[in-house]
Order: sequence, then structure tokens, then C-alpha cells
Amino acid sequence: MLAIKKILVAVDLSPQSSSVADYAVVMAKALDASILAVYIAPSLGHYVGFHVPTSSIENFVGEVVNGAEKSMEEFVKEKFPGVLAEGRVISGYAAEEIIRQAKEYNADMIIMGTHGRVGLDRILFGSVAEKVVKSSNIPVLTVRPEGIPGEI
Repeated sequence: MLAIKKILVAVDLSPQSSSVADYAVVMAKALDASILAVYIAPSLGHYVGFHVPTSSIENFVGEVVNGAEKSMEEFVKEKFPGVLAEGRVISGYAAEEIIRQAKEYNADMIIMGTHGRVGLDRILFGSVAEKVVKSSNIPVLTVRPEGIPGEI
């Protein structure tokens, strides 16, 4: 029988992450599942060589990660009541790290938000959610932020 006992929840700690957390809590409670919430701090390694000292990049990423760890701790306490949940902050490329973390956690499902980008914005920035959906071997539930009209 199919069982979903571990859910990876990818968040960007923006206000829209609350909606993603709400869905995750409903699913976790209904399925008696645990949650691993992950935030992926952007990797700035591809800027090395652009006359930016490596130490400056590493310091900046370190500060982002430290701040995100504090935010994640508060987020997990506030947004996942009554559910066994932990938070993790990782630096890297978002889609790749979400897939990697899901495998490491042995997740049965991924829940994540979309930014609802359309048109040129989507072409320029791509879609982390789309990359995860296409690459994942487990189900992915995407949550569209409120106030963003859908395309037909």
C-alpha cells in the first residue's frame, strides 16, 4: 500500500510560504507524516572570476545562511503546529538541492510554491517548481500564491 510518511516542504521564507506551510500541515496531519522544511540560499559560486573576491562571496553567502537559519527556526515553530517538523537551510541551486534533499530525507512527497511568473519574466528566470516537477521521482504538490491569476 502506498504510504506518505515524509514530506519535504521547500520554502523561500516569503509571505507566500505560509500558504505552502498550510497545505503541508493539512497533508502531514491527514497522513501522519513528518515534515522537513528546506530553504535554499542562492549559490553565488558562478560569480567567482568576475573581479569579486571569493572571500566576499563566501562572507555574503554565510550571512544569508545565518539569517535564513534564524528565520527558518521561527518559521517551523510558527507554521507547523501539531506536526513533527524540522527546518534546514542549504546553499546551492534551488531545484537541484530540493531534489537532493528529498532523496537524502527519503521523502515520499514534495510540497512547494510557485512564483506564478508568466511571459518574459518566466523565460528570463525560469521556474524552480517546473524543474523540480520534471526531475522528481516522487509526487510534487505545487501551491500557487494567492492573488496571481492563472493562465488558460
